[in-house]
Amino acid sequence: MKLLAAAAGLILAARAAASPAQHPFLAHHDVLPAFFDTGFPAARNATPSLVSNAKWSKIETMAALPNYQLRIKQPKLCAENTTQYSGYLDTDEDRHFFFWFFEARKAKREDAPIVLWMNGGPGCSSFTGLLMELGPCRVEEGGKTTSTNEFAWNDQAHVIFLDQPLNVGYSYGKDVFNSMAAGKDVYSFLQLFYHSFPEYSRSELHVFGESYGGHYVPATAKAIHEGNLAFSAKQEAGLLSAAEHEKRVLPLTSIGIGNGLSDALTQYKYYSTMACNSTYPPVLKQEQCDEMDRSYPTCARLINACYKWQNVLACYPAMMYCNSMLMKFQESGTNPYDVRIPCTGGNLCYPIMADIDAYLNNPDVQAELGSDVKEFTSCSQKVYSGFMLSGDWMKPYHLEIPPLLEAGIRVLVYAGDADFICNWYGNKAWTEALEWSGRSEFGSEKDADWIVKGKAAGEARTYKNFSFVRIFGAGHMAPYDQGQNLLDMLNRWIHKKAFY
Repeated sequence: MKLLAAAAGLILAARAAASPAQHPFLAHHDVLPAFFDTGFPAARNATPSLVSNAKWSKIETMAALPNYQLRIKQPKLCAENTTQYSGYLDTDEDRHFFFWFFEARKAKREDAPIVLWMNGGPGCSSFTGLLMELGPCRVEEGGKTTSTNEFAWNDQAHVIFLDQPLNVGYSYGKDVFNSMAAGKDVYSFLQLFYHSFPEYSRSELHVFGESYGGHYVPATAKAIHEGNLAFSAKQEAGLLSAAEHEKRVLPLTSIGIGNGLSDALTQYKYYSTMACNSTYPPVLKQEQCDEMDRSYPTCARLINACYKWQNVLACYPAMMYCNSMLMKFQESGTNPYDVRIPCTGGNLCYPIMADIDAYLNNPDVQAELGSDVKEFTSCSQKVYSGFMLSGDWMKPYHLEIPPLLEAGIRVLVYAGDADFICNWYGNKAWTEALEWSGRSEFGSEKDADWIVKGKAAGEARTYKNFSFVRIFGAGHMAPYDQGQNLLDMLNRWIHKKAFY
């Protein structure tokens, strides 16, 4: 009872210090009444008039996954001369994840790898990445049309944009406020995808994400890797059922985390550095950054308790207290995603977000894609609140990465160096502190210039299958700011070419 009282006290103290939200990553949000009075927010349901099997070109199932199905259609939007698919992964637990797939522009279908992309939030649609950052088209001002993105990541790779967790974008159904649970559904989605499209059976798999993708990507990779190990063990022992022979070892080759939150204990230490002593002009006064530094030891103690117990009573107070350290930055009016510019255009500080909403809420676009819901939700306050109340924010998802490295799976962590909220100082620091067999050697590697078209695009270091890349002149949504350089980064990565 004392622990609950202490937790409630910290929650109320942090809430009292909070100001209205500017965007998901800094927001404190008015979620306490939901916690005490009504529980988690209600799930979103399909719009009955939009649900029809007639609109799908095919519906795929697997005997090995009796609780799942994949509904698929072929839209003609965004990149009309590119093979594309959209649809839903359905589960019998009323979970419906929306996806949009684009084939590679400049590589053979059977040889190009697959990149699975997930945006963060938590609670933001991956179509932000599609229409603002790295998709084959970018939405135009006003949201009525799109134009070609010459630096799209489907240059030499097939790319899947997946709306997860549930109730963001066009996804809907029973709420899931846990990155690990969502990862297991993504594993089943990929099994069904490879089963449904044998023409991509040779395609290596790369799982990438941004921001809260620092949680999603390790959780998804863990589900895939452990699913592969379990399948292989049963196969070698001759214990697969007839239905299970439909499944496969998913060809997980690498993961990539861009400006992510993975190790809060390390990363929160560097907010004062980015605010006052970065390579860009300071945003805050030095005394404000000194106050951040004085608050960090308490923040660290709370995060350590979360890392130890990994439950809501330990993790929620850590999130509330530590995020209160960031309020002076929020009040400054500077874009937390890019310290070079002011926050404009509403909750995500970019006017293009309103254009994305307008485009994806067009009924004709929704009909072409096959949406089962009449409202596209770019970032869901309800989903954000659910993740906060579940304690997911501060959990140590970086600890899922060493088993991947030891298994030979390649890991790329990259960060635009103008981002505040998941800044490159903190991201580089946690990669250096990560406990794995190559820690010492990775830490002693020298940073080297990464050159694109004769100019330094950033700095990189690599030891064996682990790489960190700092991207010059890019904010949180690095492909938006440095499209050409980020495409170079991806193409080098998927083709196993060095950065220096």
